[in-house]
Amino acid sequence: MFRSHILWLIIGWIGWAIVPWYGFASTRRPATGDWPPSGLLAGLGDAPWLLPLALFLALPVPFVLARSRHTGLALIVGGLGGLVWMMLEGSAITHKGWAWASLAGLFGRLPEGQPGMGFGAMITALAFLFFFTMGLAARGAMKGDRFTTGAIGFLVASIALFVFWPVSTVFSQAMLPDGDISGATALYNRLTARDIWSLGCITGDTRCGVVWNSVVLGTLCGVITTVLGLAFALVAARTDFPYQRALRLLSVLPIITPPFVIGLAVILLFGRNGTVTLFLAENFGLTATRWIYGLPGILLTQTLAFTPIAFLVLIGVVQGIAPSMEEAAQTLRAGRWQTFRRVTWPLMRPGLANAFLVGFIESLADFGNPLVMGGGYEVLSTKIFYAVVGAQNDPGRAAALGIVLLALCVGAFLVQHRWVGSGSYTTVGGKGFAGTPAELPVWLKRAVYGTAIPWAAFTFLLYGLILYGGFVENWGRNNTFTLRHYVTAFGLDWNQYGLLWTGRAWNSLFTTLEVSAIAAPLTAALGLITAYLLVRQRFAGRATFEFMTMLSFAIPGTVIGVAYILAFNQPPVELTGTAAILVVCFVFRNMPVSIRAGVASMSQLDKNLDECALTLGANSAQTIRRVIVPLLRPAIVAALVYSFVRAITSVSAVIFLVSARHDMATSYIVGRVEIGDFGLAIAYSSVLVVLMGLAIIFIQWAVGERRIARPTPQAPAARAQEVAA
Repeated sequence: MFRSHILWLIIGWIGWAIVPWYGFASTRRPATGDWPPSGLLAGLGDAPWLLPLALFLALPVPFVLARSRHTGLALIVGGLGGLVWMMLEGSAITHKGWAWASLAGLFGRLPEGQPGMGFGAMITALAFLFFFTMGLAARGAMKGDRFTTGAIGFLVASIALFVFWPVSTVFSQAMLPDGDISGATALYNRLTARDIWSLGCITGDTRCGVVWNSVVLGTLCGVITTVLGLAFALVAARTDFPYQRALRLLSVLPIITPPFVIGLAVILLFGRNGTVTLFLAENFGLTATRWIYGLPGILLTQTLAFTPIAFLVLIGVVQGIAPSMEEAAQTLRAGRWQTFRRVTWPLMRPGLANAFLVGFIESLADFGNPLVMGGGYEVLSTKIFYAVVGAQNDPGRAAALGIVLLALCVGAFLVQHRWVGSGSYTTVGGKGFAGTPAELPVWLKRAVYGTAIPWAAFTFLLYGLILYGGFVENWGRNNTFTLRHYVTAFGLDWNQYGLLWTGRAWNSLFTTLEVSAIAAPLTAALGLITAYLLVRQRFAGRATFEFMTMLSFAIPGTVIGVAYILAFNQPPVELTGTAAILVVCFVFRNMPVSIRAGVASMSQLDKNLDECALTLGANSAQTIRRVIVPLLRPAIVAALVYSFVRAITSVSAVIFLVSARHDMATSYIVGRVEIGDFGLAIAYSSVLVVLMGLAIIFIQWAVGERRIARPTPQAPAARAQEVAA
């Protein structure tokens, strides 16, 4: 413990006295020089408000060196005081001086303001945070476990900064007065508007409100994606299907495609002038209609997009069921159906609940598919988008709709929690798995084949057509073969100076891959650590903590994008226009899926495994690294794959956060779609599909599969000798 205290004291002093305090994201520089000064130099110059931080850094030093019994209290006071002072001075002083006129009247006008905090401030803030958590551990919190208290403190602070603060910034707009109407009355009017809650579709007066449209769509999407994901998981883990690898690849293909591209392909197939529609009209006399627009089209494209998420959540759960339990049921003369219904199905309950929850929330928060396929079917996400950027330009209404959407997601979480209950779903203990998984009932095996294989075939057809669309001049109008779209986007040239990247899309592709490669491991790590804390630890405010982790997932990407612009476009944290804001957005936007996958898999791991490791002298960090992580390989793969590909294919939030210097692939593709250049958009999407497919293969190879020892069956002669002995 002493070494940890010394280490973070040194880190804190380095961050304040040596590392540039400003300059992480802002291009502005204080008047003290061209290169941003450290906190110490800035404090001695034009920013004297940084000097008090030295007091909070120095406070724990004598107690730590003397190894005093009051060290914990000194660390708590120093860490908490330093964090509070940084928040106060960062929020109170902007580029132009005081943020509030009352402060200018109280202290006088400032000669200089300050830009956003930089690397020095970030390092110092981390040091103060861990001062505080180490002090709590020294005072007996979490049984003195520094890792657990530090992890909880870091995650709470991160979620508060990058989720709660931006979202609260937007939601505060819901209280804006509407003309002469007060803020509270305006909020009530916005939350109870007729177009939100109307049941006119039942009475025949008018259309249903967007809440009921969203609930119906989300419920259907959650149920269908869970069923399809379970079918794929059972085929992959519980049958001898000869093409399992190909089936797995097809099952995850939709997740690696920008959603509006799937919608575009569906329209080109089933739209009024689509290939399938015209074929049916010409050969069977069916009337061509616009049936695909509305609920059927949105549900179809969302099912294509979100089934892979359910599969990634459920495959680890299905693989984690101990065969010994099923063999015990069959030994007691239970049939295949009884074994599945009484043993296998109940043990899959956490995974099924988490898969449905993710599918439901994904459907509610989805923006791209309803925008392309919605027609007259309004949902909350598109309603919020048009309230933000449409002719309404009503941020108060958008914020109120966001509150309703959040309430729906919280309600789904509570229903899921109640259905799972407090039962035990542990299947992986300290012993290896004995036996082989039980065979599925014959009719169930046929059902999962009949569900998974046709859907995989449809997915294969859809993606074959998408790839085809990149090699023709204009899909459906001029099907002449061409490579023009690929050359325009990814052209290469060679001259006397070497290789030239002449394609227009190279810059956005390189930025996308770089940002995604940074965000994916961070997302997986934070998500799985959070899952460990939720499943394995008990602490005050745990339910609130779990709710905070789901908050960003419940808010549409459009609102998240606007929230980040409002929150991070001025001190104390300036990130707008940088790659950092994209990384942060992806990490905290996608982290809930990593958490749910980790919770589903970790619910199957016996707590005795942790206790045995702790009894043998391992700390929490060693237990996670040596025991928990190897058993969570399916969840790790799910977290890495999802976070990587969603960082590449995200649309709604990215539209607001990209800049000329940091453009993303999806924003580039949206630009091509807007001007009608579908060929280049499809060609770019095809390249992304191939690259992400290779990335998924690499992730699965690098992480590997979960290996649980299985007893080696003895030969008959050896068993006979053992019985004779």
